[in-house]
Amino acid sequence: MNLFQNARFFTTVNHLKDLPDTPAEIAFVGRSNAGKSSAINTLCNHVRLAYVSKTPGRTQHINFFELTNGHFMVDLPGYGYAQVPEAIRTHWVKLLGDYLQTRRQLIGLVLIMDARHPLKPLDIQMLDFFALTEKPVHILLSKADKLSKNEQIKTLASVHKQLKPFTERQAISVQLFSSLKKQGIDEVEETVSAWLAMLPEKAITESNEV
Repeated sequence: MNLFQNARFFTTVNHLKDLPDTPAEIAFVGRSNAGKSSAINTLCNHVRLAYVSKTPGRTQHINFFELTNGHFMVDLPGYGYAQVPEAIRTHWVKLLGDYLQTRRQLIGLVLIMDARHPLKPLDIQMLDFFALTEKPVHILLSKADKLSKNEQIKTLASVHKQLKPFTERQAISVQLFSSLKKQGIDEVEETVSAWLAMLPEKAITESNEV
């Protein structure tokens, strides 16, 4: 489907008042060391579309990338560990939270978790927080190549079981993903394409006119 390929950087913002006018957005979020930037680069088949750093927490703004269909992919600041001053961390938290709960154009959230350490307390907080929007979540269990095939199967089954209470209040799907092995790309594209297909006709028409 190549939904994400040929995505191009559009803009970066540090305040909600600077958010661009877009038809629809898919946001990517995750703990600071979960492999979010690598996942975005892999999906887009672009080595450095999203900046990958050895220091967790380097994404300090909301970064927008335009897809070829006129919709947008949004790279959100990582949450959790980050060696930054407290004032900056506080700003990130508010920026991230306000965007997730008030952004009308946001139609779904792709939540990245390290397959070796899924559903950490901050991940669960994110699910609880985003549940208020009643918008869908798709979880990528990244770095799946670090697990054996048997471990992958067990991890996926365990996460599905743990997510059962959450699925009673919001649409949540989950899959294994590996940037290194390029595992799970098609599944992500199918899920996000399904979200976009459910957009009102007005939004689709507007995106085609961009």
